[in-house]
Amino acid sequence: MNKEFITYEQALALKELGFDESCMASRDMNNNKGLIQIPLYQQAFRWFREKYQLDSSIALVANGYGFYIHKNRNYTNKGESYGMYITYEEAEQACLDKLIEICKSKNNEL
Repeated sequence: MNKEFITYEQALALKELGFDESCMASRDMNNNKGLIQIPLYQQAFRWFREKYQLDSSIALVANGYGFYIHKNRNYTNKGESYGMYITYEEAEQACLDKLIEICKSKNNEL
């Protein structure tokens, strides 16, 4: 069941980006800073779609998996593609990391 949840580091990054939804799992943040919510992957991807209008997908490519991220919703292209990963789970985790990176850079531009 643990593989259904994003990593602690990813959850911490989402919290910094404004994620504040209730989740099935939480973890103590250490230093008496309270609990951090740990969402399921599907909940994290949904949050990026709704809050940042970033749609993403994992796709079977050649001998592994890659992922696409649509930074706008006009869908006139296939979005930007990233990486080549052996397993679906590796691509899923890398996709979430890239979404976090994109949103952090967007927030830094403001």
